[in-house]
Amino acid sequence: MGNQELPRRERERLRHRQEILDAALALFSEKGFHNVSMHEIARKAEFAVGTVYKFFENKEDLYKALVLEQAEKFHRALTEAIEGSVDEIEKIRNYVRVKGEVFAANVSMIRLYFAETRGASFNIKAGLDSHIRKRYEKFLRRLASVFESGIRKRRFKRIADPYHLAVAIDSLVNAFLFLWLEAPDRHPYPDDPDVILNILFKGLVDT
Repeated sequence: MGNQELPRRERERLRHRQEILDAALALFSEKGFHNVSMHEIARKAEFAVGTVYKFFENKEDLYKALVLEQAEKFHRALTEAIEGSVDEIEKIRNYVRVKGEVFAANVSMIRLYFAETRGASFNIKAGLDSHIRKRYEKFLRRLASVFESGIRKRRFKRIADPYHLAVAIDSLVNAFLFLWLEAPDRHPYPDDPDVILNILFKGLVDT
């Protein structure tokens, strides 16, 4: 059901919740998770602090919601990317392109996640890592099925287990994304997916 099909009160509730999440992300990104209070988040979102607590038990609960919504957004966009074409090579190209686009569009949340979650308390991490790992594993299996299909149709050579191919291409893409994150001017993420894919598709050894 799309948001427009929901009752007006529910649409308003979802909009308020999103405004609180947006305000929290802006403040966390600017000051760091530990330096922001629920009162500040309420003030920035222009709600009474009691309204914020109606949506989230505490600041840790709010942060978890931010991370889980981000993980869901990534999973949905990447799954759609590899389901949007019949040809396996185009599926992989779409994946490389869309992952870069989603990463760039959500860079504030990604920077926050890497800055905060690694040193997060057990309260924040409880259930978070497990959920994200399950999402990630589900996507890798889906990506592996693209390689499996391509091998069956002789679009790809069977040079490795399809799951290992999925891990390899995902790791390559992540390496380029992290380079871009650290030095966007020096290491821009390639506009052409084949800049990355040819490392795997064409190989290194000149035979």
